[in-house]
Amino acid sequence: MELTGKQKRQLRALGHHLEVVVQVGQSGVTEGIISATNQALDDHELIKVKIADEREGRATAVAALIDATGAQVAQTLGKTVLLFKKRKKSSKIVLDD
Repeated sequence: MELTGKQKRQLRALGHHLEVVVQVGQSGVTEGIISATNQALDDHELIKVKIADEREGRATAVAALIDATGAQVAQTLGKTVLLFKKRKKSSKIVLDD
């Protein structure tokens, strides 16, 4: 399911006050980063990830995280990415259609 513009706006509003939960360092997207991201998405559904790399490297890192976790990008702002992955059970975030 692709996020609509309205749903992305809703997620950006919810994610505005969030702190960065996962940081991708110089070594890029590793198994540890993927497992930490999966755990954070399971716990929170909506997380901020900070990527410390050049512009081309950030796009590659975001694509790798999306492929590995199944999350969706709600927003990309500089080095920070807002990721969303709805829980199968007891989801706390209800998106408008």
